[in-house]
Amino acid sequence: MHPALSHEKLQALGIYDFGVTTLSRPLSFDQFSAWIDKGDHGPLSYLADHRRDLREDIKKFFPEFQSALVFLFPYAQSRFEREDTPNHLASYVTGFKGLDYHHVIKERLELIGNQLKESDPSLVIKLSLDVHPVLERDLAYRAGLGWFGKNSMFISKELGSFVMLGSLLLSKEIVQETRELEVDHCGSCSACVPACPTDAITPDARTIVASKCISTWTIELFKDAPVIEGMERATGELFGCDLCQDVCPWNKRLERQNSYPQTHEGGQANELLADFFCRRPLESVASELEAMSNSGFRKKFKGTAIERTGRVGLLKNVQFWINQDSK
Repeated sequence: MHPALSHEKLQALGIYDFGVTTLSRPLSFDQFSAWIDKGDHGPLSYLADHRRDLREDIKKFFPEFQSALVFLFPYAQSRFEREDTPNHLASYVTGFKGLDYHHVIKERLELIGNQLKESDPSLVIKLSLDVHPVLERDLAYRAGLGWFGKNSMFISKELGSFVMLGSLLLSKEIVQETRELEVDHCGSCSACVPACPTDAITPDARTIVASKCISTWTIELFKDAPVIEGMERATGELFGCDLCQDVCPWNKRLERQNSYPQTHEGGQANELLADFFCRRPLESVASELEAMSNSGFRKKFKGTAIERTGRVGLLKNVQFWINQDSK
């Protein structure tokens, strides 16, 4: 094993499991393509443009591909130990010091990649996160790290589904023991399906209807948009949603046994997000958002996950719950 992949060094980077695969073609591409053809990607148009074809084979994105190192970054502690508030931000928002996980994971992957290149300067490496045209959950599945839940989430037996994925695509095969593909451990359980108040989950296909998903509505729709049916039955989600993950037995086991990795590191950004969105009445949140300029919002929340949705999008979400409370 390369020293950069030692247990101690990876845990120092918030990585609690990893695997390797040499398979460049996703095993679930046909299902992904059928999901797009059906229109279930909804407003997520970036999944259906030219990048759809790139996802058919990693070599279309990275021609030098020979293997991939896939890493799991858990954030369950952020979910299980967070302050109980009526105004909810998805737990991944606070799971990486309150910073956008893309930036955090990219920096950590670059550290590992640089150490690998020190040993082999001819090695070509490309990072892969969920912003790249790679079916990242399938890549993790091919690396033997877990399986697809009925809610489409990637689930690890050891870490549950409160994990983010990040990969290093390599131009050479790396000497590392490979794993067998993980079997489906959901069995007859379908707890996640009724837990979704907007009926977004298609359990047989292990997909969601994106236009019905609370995360889509609260994160991806930046301006006024028709409220999805059933949203009023949710629990105060302002940005993202954890409802289907909260009821998953693989997550509940971790919480019950207190066996999740201790990764939560607090941070000023976390305090900023909690103080602004979660620890005061929604009317106060809305009032400040209305008085704030778009540039002021970007400056205040720069580097956090909510910067993506922007002031107008967050105001849309806050006002929905204010209106619900007034009914």
